[in-house]
Amino acid sequence: MIVRIMGEGQVRLADGHLTELNTLDDVLLREMENGDGPGFRRTLQALLSKVRELGEPLPDDSLEPSELILPSPDATLEDVRELLSDDGLIPG
Repeated sequence: MIVRIMGEGQVRLADGHLTELNTLDDVLLREMENGDGPGFRRTLQALLSKVRELGEPLPDDSLEPSELILPSPDATLEDVRELLSDDGLIPG
């Protein structure tokens, strides 16, 4: 799976990591629903860090179709609300 972090680039991520990422996504959704700004920031950073840790960065000149697009590290709660569908950031 190809994942794009907005403003950073793309990484190749094994599908086997989706369960772990879904856990963070579920927490992020609850924090957004509750308007928990500090929790949202903490969990967004954890989600992005996990994607960077588990993924293999693609070269900057590579442009693959992204199956998943995550917000930039400096995205606000409102920015991310606009990106979300009913299923969250990580498709289940």
